[in-house]
Amino acid sequence: MSDAIASPTARMAETDPLETKTMTNTPVETGAKRKLKADLIVIGGGSGGLSAAAGAAMLGLNVILYEKAEMGGDCLNYGCVPSKALLTTAKYAQTARESAKYGVSVSEPTVDWELVKAHVRKAIDTIAPVDSQERFEGLGVTVIREHASFADPKTIVSATTEATARRIIVSTGSTAFIPPIPGLEETPYITNETVFSLPEQPKHLIVLGGGPIGMEMAQAFHRLGTEVTVIEMGRAMARADADHAKIAVDAIREEGVTILEGHKAVKVTGETGAISVDTESEDGTQTITGTHILVAVGRRAMLDGLNLEAGKVTFDRRGIQVGDKLRSVSNSRVWALGDIAGQGQFTHLAGWHASVFTRRAFFKQGSKASDLPLPSVTYVAPEVAQVGLTEAEAREQYGDSVTTSSFPFHENDRAIAEGKTLGEAKLVIRKGKILGASVVGDGAGDIIQIVGYGMSNKLGVQSLTNFISPYPTRAEVVKRAASAHFTPAVFGKASRTLVGLLQRIP
Repeated sequence: MSDAIASPTARMAETDPLETKTMTNTPVETGAKRKLKADLIVIGGGSGGLSAAAGAAMLGLNVILYEKAEMGGDCLNYGCVPSKALLTTAKYAQTARESAKYGVSVSEPTVDWELVKAHVRKAIDTIAPVDSQERFEGLGVTVIREHASFADPKTIVSATTEATARRIIVSTGSTAFIPPIPGLEETPYITNETVFSLPEQPKHLIVLGGGPIGMEMAQAFHRLGTEVTVIEMGRAMARADADHAKIAVDAIREEGVTILEGHKAVKVTGETGAISVDTESEDGTQTITGTHILVAVGRRAMLDGLNLEAGKVTFDRRGIQVGDKLRSVSNSRVWALGDIAGQGQFTHLAGWHASVFTRRAFFKQGSKASDLPLPSVTYVAPEVAQVGLTEAEAREQYGDSVTTSSFPFHENDRAIAEGKTLGEAKLVIRKGKILGASVVGDGAGDIIQIVGYGMSNKLGVQSLTNFISPYPTRAEVVKRAASAHFTPAVFGKASRTLVGLLQRIP
């Protein structure tokens, strides 16, 4: 281990004019507010902020963490964790319906909404201690459960404190974007922050938006017995590979979810129990009626109340303006991690941002936000997973030099044995380099990680053929897709001629 890594603070003092070792976090009373000093201030107790705060504290630095709401942020309390818990209960309901084709007969499942919510709550409560105030205080972090904002470029204030630090992280995440549809603000609507605590299960849920959140919730609620209509202005799951998105959307339609693509919501009226949405499409106007409406058309950065102008921190509608190093372009003391950095809205991306921050700020490494390809998964059934460029994106950048190689699930023995043969693995390739991949099918989110590992370590497509895949597993589809890329060369005319010649050698 080098001296710079063994003693990061000594190295920092030599290289960064902002970096002067601060005093301890002991508050000094000055009037109504406590004055605090630290090495790092973190605003936001979500994935990125907590990871960065924990890392800094474990390195022996003084850290102040501000969080005005729930520790763990959106992912733990209103996003990834509760949504996957809900999807799991929905999966069991659907399994009961489909069990007859495997020779097991059961009656139509009965859903107890209170027990469903209890399962969701249990999942949150089980994970919560990892993100809790008590844990972080145990690490030595000063946790202040108050709203924080900039007073000037180096000072953060809350109701009871005034704090300064050599570095300030803003990691406040994002929240549901509420589109300016006439009547929507006056209508009781649901977002991801309220959907998991509804007092009653909706009878007919209207979902505005056919993106990942909208489609996951649509399928989950329908499997639990709710009638569901999705209204999407463009193409459902538009960011996914077009072919694979269609496979998933068609499957969800076959289960009974109504998905209206190319429909623009132009007016919303009513109250809980009787809500109407007027839509426009190429086919004319249409009115959709339901009992509840879920708004899932996208998310906006949580910039409210930060007083970024006072901090000399420039921003736009996507979030704080940062470069690939995640440092504010206008105030070098400030960093942005996660959704607020405007580079993607994924919990795992926020975690990677925290890693980039720690490597750059404390170990002086040259890590960048774009160093690794970004994976994404939509957890519908079948799952749709993506890493790197889609086929369409790659062709737009590189034209006809791009090729693809695919392998279908219906030729995978594990998928056949389990009766889950809908799906495909697709590799996007250029000159032996993996530009991206998409997988649709059962377990796609796990399978895509093989490609992600190869891309992150700059391995070529041939590397995906050079390992032994245990039999029978679904993940073998990646190896088979990679092998299919080389089939014309390996078994073509030139190879047959060569092998014929080699056979003459004794």
